[in-house]
Amino acid sequence: MKALEKLFGFDPARNSVRTEVLAGLTSFLTMAYILAVNPSIFSALAAQGMDTGAVFTATCLAAVIGTLIMAVYAKKPFGLAPGMGTNAFFVFTVCLAMGYDWRFALTAVFIEGLVLILLTVTKVRVMIANAIPASLKKAFGAGIGLFIAFVGLQNAGIIIGSETSLVTMGAISSPQVLTALIGLIVIAVLMALNVKGASLIGIAAATLAGIPLGVTTLDGVVSAPPSVAPTFLQFQWDRILSVDMFVVVVSFLFIDVFSTMGTLVGISTKAGMVDKEGRVPDLGKMFVADSVGTTASSILGTSSTIAFVESASGVLQGGKTGLTAFTTALCFAAALFFAPLFLAIPAAATAPALIIVGLMMLSSVKDIDFDDMTEGFPAFLAIILMPLAYSISDGILMGIVSYVAVNALCGRFKKISPVMWILAGLIILKYIFL
Repeated sequence: MKALEKLFGFDPARNSVRTEVLAGLTSFLTMAYILAVNPSIFSALAAQGMDTGAVFTATCLAAVIGTLIMAVYAKKPFGLAPGMGTNAFFVFTVCLAMGYDWRFALTAVFIEGLVLILLTVTKVRVMIANAIPASLKKAFGAGIGLFIAFVGLQNAGIIIGSETSLVTMGAISSPQVLTALIGLIVIAVLMALNVKGASLIGIAAATLAGIPLGVTTLDGVVSAPPSVAPTFLQFQWDRILSVDMFVVVVSFLFIDVFSTMGTLVGISTKAGMVDKEGRVPDLGKMFVADSVGTTASSILGTSSTIAFVESASGVLQGGKTGLTAFTTALCFAAALFFAPLFLAIPAAATAPALIIVGLMMLSSVKDIDFDDMTEGFPAFLAIILMPLAYSISDGILMGIVSYVAVNALCGRFKKISPVMWILAGLIILKYIFL
């Protein structure tokens, strides 16, 4: 126990090893889709010579590095991995739309990682997080909850795309939806009965139910990890002083800084991991994890590492210490050799855990004063834009700008801190020029 306390901040009086381990497993299972999705997205660059097998290994290793730092240095329960959003921007915007080689994009991620480290060491990122008003912090948690639930509903096939209304209901009788509904019911019932590890049990139940339904398929158990050599240290230095490099780096920074901040602050606030002033303890140490993780991602050959919103599934199951993150990191390390087994868990099986997490995080809206339009409107805008714009960072950015604008126009200048003024100005410039 002394070793656990020293390594992970584990307190035997308040924490349970079983709860922390189950929480870590739950976080991993809800995050594990990135092992399949990330290489799939980067496969669009196969014609340019980017090896998707190497991307799989890079994704695993980057997740291990970032999450281990979170576990041992920050002693917090959050999981990190190369994130959705940054990978799409990397592939579809920088490489395919702007026409740059993937090595150029990796170089931009590397520079971004160094800038993130600088912003973290100088405590700029913590200063930004602490300057966010309490109403917006609660809104971020609720908005992230809706975002997570929306992702879960999509993964389950309950919500699908529509040419006329953008989204619509999927076929409830489809095997994918039935698999997800089984898991959803199991988790809801077990949580109502206060059963520990309800999400993990529900994921397992849905995975097993998916076998006769044809949703779960197992193509082996053990496999050797692909070599990371094709993408390792593949940087392109000849354009690092170009305007396009500056634009790409700044764009990556905006996505990463505000996505990770929103995730850590929102989930911590909901889980009660804040002090009396509503600030998140050791936030700077947590930012070190994603900063170093992003640098490691670029070296290994994939997009930026961020704090995963899906790790809320483990945190809200009771994971409070670095032991939760350590368990998640071990699972990512094991996935290198048991990829067929882990990847056999279908998205429909992990979707119920995400939907339930969305429900749990949404409850923070009750603490927002919606009768005060200077508080309620910016909070609402942040909440609604996260799922509808499919972007945590855009929801946060618009929440900040609207908070400053509404309060300034109402003459409530004392409510606006200098940091909020600066942030609003930078965000407006970002939307104009980037």
